[in-house]
Amino acid sequence: MIRYQTKLGAFYKGEVKTLLSNREFNVYRNKVNLIFTSPPFPLNRKKKYGNLQGSEYSEWFSNLAPLFSDFLTDDGSIVIEMGNSWEPRKPVMSTLALRSLLAFLDMGNLYLCQQFIWYNPAKLPSPAQWVNIERIRVKDSFTHIWWMSKTPFPKANNKNVLEEYSKSMKNLLKTKKYNAGKRPSEHVIGSKSFLKNNNGAIPSNVLISTNTNSSTNYLNYCRDNNLVPHPARMPINIPNFFINLLTSPGDIVMDTFAGSNTTGQSSEELNRRWISIETNMDYILGSKGRFSEIKEFE
Repeated sequence: MIRYQTKLGAFYKGEVKTLLSNREFNVYRNKVNLIFTSPPFPLNRKKKYGNLQGSEYSEWFSNLAPLFSDFLTDDGSIVIEMGNSWEPRKPVMSTLALRSLLAFLDMGNLYLCQQFIWYNPAKLPSPAQWVNIERIRVKDSFTHIWWMSKTPFPKANNKNVLEEYSKSMKNLLKTKKYNAGKRPSEHVIGSKSFLKNNNGAIPSNVLISTNTNSSTNYLNYCRDNNLVPHPARMPINIPNFFINLLTSPGDIVMDTFAGSNTTGQSSEELNRRWISIETNMDYILGSKGRFSEIKEFE
């Protein structure tokens, strides 16, 4: 089942429910600190990779929750990216993704810690019929990222994902001059509320990132070995953010729909152990280009 290993991780080929139910995976039960993954989206049309639809998708997706929960530590987290879907032949959005999420939470007895948005400014206009042709909708340029856990207080530290202060904040810290007092919202801001240097700003739950690089080790490896790159690669700074926020060096990160294994690369670079699972052998072969040293298995 293992296709290759690195210093910190292993990539397995197989269907997620089958592998996680295998005795070989018992060693990971209650040991995984973060499951970060992007499963097939709940599309309302058939794709060549054989995606599920409607209630069949919702049932399949929600039944993953108890299985995922079995592998989490008590303070571990599940982070799932899920895109939007639209009703067939209608300019209206489907609620299937939301219904599937609610079913997932119920089946896993999980808490929804926070909702994130991944905004991709470079995303192609979609749905094309209603955006480009009929011109009655605007471009759908974000996906949801849902953070869940078994406890209301999972392991997390936003000090690990601080952003650089803005120019105005840097000036404020330098001059120590701030307009304190009561605001229209009726909040009272003290004179020292924003004058402490915390070495960075707390980020928002809107993550902005594109994936337009045409030259990376992964893409070069695919070209050199005549492999088709994964068509929906995630920018590495997205898993970087959640791995830094929710885990510590040495923790275990699992990606159950690993694709080109961006999560594995992120984990390796951040000194986390990792487990990746994927059914498509072409994607697994291409993902080897993300690592300088690997041990392969037949």
